[in-house]
Amino acid sequence: MLQLFNELREITFLSVVVRMLLAFLCGGVIGIERSYKNRPAGFRTHILICIGATVASMTGLYLYLNAHLPTDISRLGAQVVSGLGFIGAGTIIVTRDRNIKGLTTAAGLWASGIIGLAIGAGYYEGGVIATLLVLITEIFIARLETRMTYSSDLRLSVRYHVKTALDQVMRYCKDKKFVIRNLQVTSDAETPPTYTAVVTLRARKKVNRAEFEAHVKSIDGVLELHEVI
Repeated sequence: MLQLFNELREITFLSVVVRMLLAFLCGGVIGIERSYKNRPAGFRTHILICIGATVASMTGLYLYLNAHLPTDISRLGAQVVSGLGFIGAGTIIVTRDRNIKGLTTAAGLWASGIIGLAIGAGYYEGGVIATLLVLITEIFIARLETRMTYSSDLRLSVRYHVKTALDQVMRYCKDKKFVIRNLQVTSDAETPPTYTAVVTLRARKKVNRAEFEAHVKSIDGVLELHEVI
């Protein structure tokens, strides 16, 4: 089977068609998964990046092998890799609760571009195998990762009138193995003053939320507790 690939490694019209179609297919199957999950960069974006990288790789080979120009065949590919960083950065966003989203999509775009470079250079085996591994990572490993994550971030608003109440709440959170990701405290102009703490927590292990919230409400000085959406 590898001998079939060997016949297509030269820059010919047939090999160009095969490489472009293979880039279209590989970029498309990765992009379909991203589109299905409604990510910023989807089907068309991955196809365009993969095809563009393939053309860049083939152009470098053509200039060196066919046009016989004194050029570095890897230079265009290097520029593609650096350019992918700007495109990938556009898919990464930071939410209001300081969660980072889009990293997987950015990594997929980068991988799609590298796959295009491999296909354009005639490294068909590497491009196809990499495409399969990217799909396995984005589909099946994502499910495993979801099972490994105990819960999403919990954002709570705690209203209290005794300053030591917040210390007890934080101590209880640490006892329950919560990671305190963010804490904001404000006070009002009432007399005596009351305070509102908005705390973002991430669980390291499974926690009974009802039991956790009931205990926080029972702490002396806590007036109100509710989850911030």
